[in-house]
Amino acid sequence: MAVTLADIKKLRDITGAGMMDVKKALEEANGDFEVAKDLLRKRGQAIAAKRSDREASEGCVLAKAQDGFGAIVAVKCETDFVAKNADFVALVKRILDVAMDRKPADLEALKAEVVDGRTLADWVTERSGVTGEKMELSDYAFLRAPKVDAYNHLGNKLSSLVAVAQAEADHDTVHGISMQVAAMSPIAIDADHVPAQVKERELSVAVEKTKQDEINKAIENALRKAGLNPAHADSDDHIESNMAKGWLTPEQAQVARDIRANVPAEAAKNINEKKVEMIAQGRLQKFLKESTLVEQVYVMSEEKELVKDVLKKAGITVVDFKRVTLNQE
Repeated sequence: MAVTLADIKKLRDITGAGMMDVKKALEEANGDFEVAKDLLRKRGQAIAAKRSDREASEGCVLAKAQDGFGAIVAVKCETDFVAKNADFVALVKRILDVAMDRKPADLEALKAEVVDGRTLADWVTERSGVTGEKMELSDYAFLRAPKVDAYNHLGNKLSSLVAVAQAEADHDTVHGISMQVAAMSPIAIDADHVPAQVKERELSVAVEKTKQDEINKAIENALRKAGLNPAHADSDDHIESNMAKGWLTPEQAQVARDIRANVPAEAAKNINEKKVEMIAQGRLQKFLKESTLVEQVYVMSEEKELVKDVLKKAGITVVDFKRVTLNQE
């Protein structure tokens, strides 16, 4: 049975597959659309299985918001070339439209949504068959609120959503906050919204760093007291290197090694725990200020206003936000 251009176009519109792939499938199926669709699906599944161990680190992230609901979806692939392909981006847009329309509860529910007789997971698998690359519907996030705003960063690798309590909130301000979330990657709205385990972890890290700083100070003081430049003896490798350059004598190098070997244990025994706790708490507060949305400097403000001050002036309350990125951070 001869395959017409109209048949090819029709099946391409249905499946999103490439023109030559559609033509080949129709020819193998003797013009039977259902058989051809099944061939395309199986071809995609075979390629997906073959490349299952490959890393899919590129892709496309898109967000949209409308009528108090916003969603972000991300589909990963292997190369930037495919990520920028118009048909691949169109696939992500179509998945996002389904998410906006049907509002699934989670990623697995989104994958299971059926469109034109096939799940969205099948759509992605079939597209994998077209490109020959591993693909996966990797992320789905959504927000509901009186007003939700979406921001898509140039390049389709980073998107954000911001939900606010005021349906009539100023669009420009809310959109600016969406850009803030994308640019500054806050971990929570404010300190009260930071999970206790995160605070505990950061405090523990701060305590250990502060103790190590105190030990390093003790080593530096001991080196100076011995008439040595701490910069010439900050590691065993550095000691060897500076001795080879003639900056340290063999005797000085041995003194430096002895100090580095013996001072830390003594310094650790004499650490002032109250001082460590005070410094560590300060570091924790610095972390919370830099990492929570309302305490950050607003990226759109020439006067370096804090986000909380911008929100207060605009009468806006942020209730939640989401951020999805494929960039290495």
